Amino acid sequence: MRVGVFDSGVGGLTVVKSLLEHQLFEEIIYFGDTARVPYGVKDKNTIVRYSLEALEFFKNFEIDLLITACNTVSAYALDELKENAPFDVVGVVEPGILALENCIKDKNANILIIGTKATISSRAYETPLQSNQYANITARATGLFVPIVEEGLYSGNILTSTMDHYFNDLDHPDAIILGCTHFPLIAKSISEYFNGNTQLIHSGEAIVEYLQHHYDFHKKFEKTDLKLFASENPEALRTVASKWLKV
Repeated sequence: MRVGVFDSGVGGLTVVKSLLEHQLFEEIIYFGDTARVPYGVKDKNTIVRYSLEALEFFKNFEIDLLITACNTVSAYALDELKENAPFDVVGVVEPGILALENCIKDKNANILIIGTKATISSRAYETPLQSNQYANITARATGLFVPIVEEGLYSGNILTSTMDHYFNDLDHPDAIILGCTHFPLIAKSISEYFNGNTQLIHSGEAIVEYLQHHYDFHKKFEKTDLKLFASENPEALRTVASKWLKV
């Protein structure tokens, strides 16, 4: 089984990491639209257009499934992708919601959702969780994290100052939905900021759980071929992949 993974930049490698660890696919085709990252500051029409252009790229490969690792794309363009794709398309928002519901049973728990401006504005996480009676939800756009991750700054003063900017007025969250696939790359720093006792929900593990529930995987693959593509500076993408995925 072959899968495509699409993200606006390098962040989707966090999903690839989980896919590799669980040995679900014989081949992964990754495309990061690094020339146009971040998507989270763009309007819906632009997000949909960029996503459909990426879909044309994946049509050059014989994949069985496309994962839109980008939360912004999942929030705004998933329906259009499904309508135009000759293969199944899965987003990361629904798996993230299910993962939160599986981990946090207390409907009065303090839940923090962080993501790009576009993802937070979509209320793609908030609305279903509120419908399921979760009462204490805070959603915060933390778009500065995306370029920080793209620069490879996974810790240090710049990241700490940015977390202070976004988080210093918050009550301690019981759980944080990392509503952008870039954010697991700074998950350790976020966890330490909240003293390590906050449950973090990220797209990689959530999507694996979702796939295993919805698809019939007959075997695990000892070796997964990984092909990396980027719309700009593919060497930078490979450098991040080498560090994060150890490939």
